[in-house]
Amino acid sequence: MTNAFSFDTKQFDTAQIDSLFFAPARAFAALSVDYTEKLVNAQLEATKAYTDLNLAQLRRLTEVKDAEGLKSYVEGQQDVAKQLTERLKGDAEKVVALQQEFVQESQKLTEGNVKQAQESLQQAQESAEKATASATSKSGKEASAKSGK
Repeated sequence: MTNAFSFDTKQFDTAQIDSLFFAPARAFAALSVDYTEKLVNAQLEATKAYTDLNLAQLRRLTEVKDAEGLKSYVEGQQDVAKQLTERLKGDAEKVVALQQEFVQESQKLTEGNVKQAQESLQQAQESAEKATASATSKSGKEASAKSGK
């Protein structure tokens, strides 16, 4: 019984397989890892900033000793809210910029890979045409030789 999934790997050019399949996959994987790293770092920075701000506010709250201190703390919350809003806006813009960069780089990779695949296909087609022409010419010569005998 033969294995339906076995095939002769010698018929494939390793460099072609690498350039058509594995190299683009590695490039996209590297791009994805870089994007993920940038996104995680942005999230960590934002989390640290929010945590620091909240801890500072908790410290200020623990220092409240009288009604005047409480009034000052509550009034300061308006500035804190403004800071948080600005930080959130900046963080959202950073994430959008990262996403746009990732999309642009993905498109460049895809366009390059499609172009390379088209060139490889064209080269293979030209090689096949040359081989067919050579085989046709050779078989014509053999037929002429046989009819001439």
